[in-house]
Amino acid sequence: MQTIVFAGAGSMAEAMIQGWVKEGIVAPQSIYVMNKTNKKKLDELAQQFGVQVVVNSRDILTRADCVILAMKPKDIAKAMVDIAPLLGQQTIVLSVVAGVSIDSIQSVLGKRPVARVMPNTSATIGMSASGIAFSDEMTNDMKVTFKTLLEAIGIVFEVKEEELHAITALSGSGPAYLYYLVEAFEAAAVKHGLEQSTVRALAIQTIAGAAEMLKQSDAEPQELRRRVTSPGGTTAAGINALENHHFKETIAACIDEATKRSRELANDQC
Repeated sequence: MQTIVFAGAGSMAEAMIQGWVKEGIVAPQSIYVMNKTNKKKLDELAQQFGVQVVVNSRDILTRADCVILAMKPKDIAKAMVDIAPLLGQQTIVLSVVAGVSIDSIQSVLGKRPVARVMPNTSATIGMSASGIAFSDEMTNDMKVTFKTLLEAIGIVFEVKEEELHAITALSGSGPAYLYYLVEAFEAAAVKHGLEQSTVRALAIQTIAGAAEMLKQSDAEPQELRRRVTSPGGTTAAGINALENHHFKETIAACIDEATKRSRELANDQC
């Protein structure tokens, strides 16, 4: 793709741009950024990554190969109305906006090829976990192109559009849950006299090590947990505390509520 335009310049747009430029998958001169309110952010992206700030939206949108919808959900309805008359017939649309359906996008932007993807901010370091769904208008070649772009910033799975709600809750929002876990680790361990810098390093390595064990081992998570948990030992005491405080139910509620909110956002656009 020779011309990719980001409509919206928030954290997800920045993460994708950084990942693509860092991995050399898209040349910075092929990436254009635009938004309505934050000119300072556009200038920062241009300075940091060498991308282009859109000056004439009519000119660039008419010839864009791909427009990426990356604004906040509350802003997408008006943004699409503004963009619709400017898009070229050949332009493909990729949306990273949570909860906004392909049908909703096509109802405003026309029956053009549309993809919806839910990456996460770990795209910045090439470790995103993404789910992508395609409209019927997408050719196999187009699908391969988008998957290649997303594989450059992590892993990607093609899914049914309905499944994106749960993926949004799990991997889209997932980094925030893990950062929250580290916050809790730090607060608890500092209370027991450890230095915060020490706790941070230990927590990061513990999570990274456990993730790598899950990646490299054929064992199920339950089995890996069992191997760490000696009867009557410290790990068993900690697991008992988690069970007594309904840890699994709390995680289920977290995913349920995030999934529900994704569905609500979709309904708001109908």
